[in-house]
Amino acid sequence: MSSVNLSKQHPDAYKQLGALNARAETAVQESGLDPLLAELVKIRVSQINGCAFCLRMHTRDAISKGETSDRLAVVAAWWESQYFSAQERAALALAEQVTRLSVPDTRTWDDGSLTAEQASAVSWLAVVMNAWNRVAITSHYPVAP
Repeated sequence: MSSVNLSKQHPDAYKQLGALNARAETAVQESGLDPLLAELVKIRVSQINGCAFCLRMHTRDAISKGETSDRLAVVAAWWESQYFSAQERAALALAEQVTRLSVPDTRTWDDGSLTAEQASAVSWLAVVMNAWNRVAITSHYPVAP
């Protein structure tokens, strides 16, 4: 067996992940984070995980919300550019920490740019995005032009 489509094999579990995703999106909205920042987090998590399906989807979503090609081109090296605000840098650093599960001695994202509610919302968004990436990669979702 080369792959298993998780959404078809266990559709109830897939639906529950969708419900968790909806709640994480609500947390982002309630915390006052920019929807474009949420797309950047999804893109960065998907880059780290190597999920082509989610990268294509969230890059398109970001573009439709007004993201620029310049910022998208450098999101993989966000810390090297001056394109991102302090809040965006904090959210991207936190999303990377959640994705990689490596806890550094200092919390590089915790510079006061995110409230506790926003940090929680970004963390949940990264948790859900990590789950979606694993579903798409494990299921070998097609990514064709």
